[in-house]
Amino acid sequence: MAHFPVNHHLRPLYRALAGLAGVYMLVFGIVGLSVNSGRPLFTQDEAQWALGLRTNGAFAILSIAAGAVVVVANIIGRNVAHHINQLAAVVFVVAGMVSLLLLQTSANLFGFSMSNVIVTFILALVVGTASLYDRTGSAEQAQAEEAYRHG
Repeated sequence: MAHFPVNHHLRPLYRALAGLAGVYMLVFGIVGLSVNSGRPLFTQDEAQWALGLRTNGAFAILSIAAGAVVVVANIIGRNVAHHINQLAAVVFVVAGMVSLLLLQTSANLFGFSMSNVIVTFILALVVGTASLYDRTGSAEQAQAEEAYRHG
């Protein structure tokens, strides 16, 4: 079983960083949706650039959904943020690897470029790091975790 610190003193900072990553995804999705209006949802050849990343309508909608989930989870806080941030980090790493695999193929449904893959891995790193330090619990749970971690 993983042993994450409980009630870490920098928990608000990490939640804010994960929230900012979610806001970036949300803003990117909104801008991406606006620059791709009138184009087919899964276009690859006509994918436009938004905030330095290539996007089509489908990826913009996916970014809005992912960003909204991360932002809402980090606003709620508690262990909801911890679990959502962990899941989001894993999903971003897997999405980055799959995107890297499909980059130069006709299966690149979201019109990704290499910059998209790099940003996806950076977002995974930020959100994943936040998930390591945003677990909450009672004072007894925090004390028990510290006692276990330090033997």
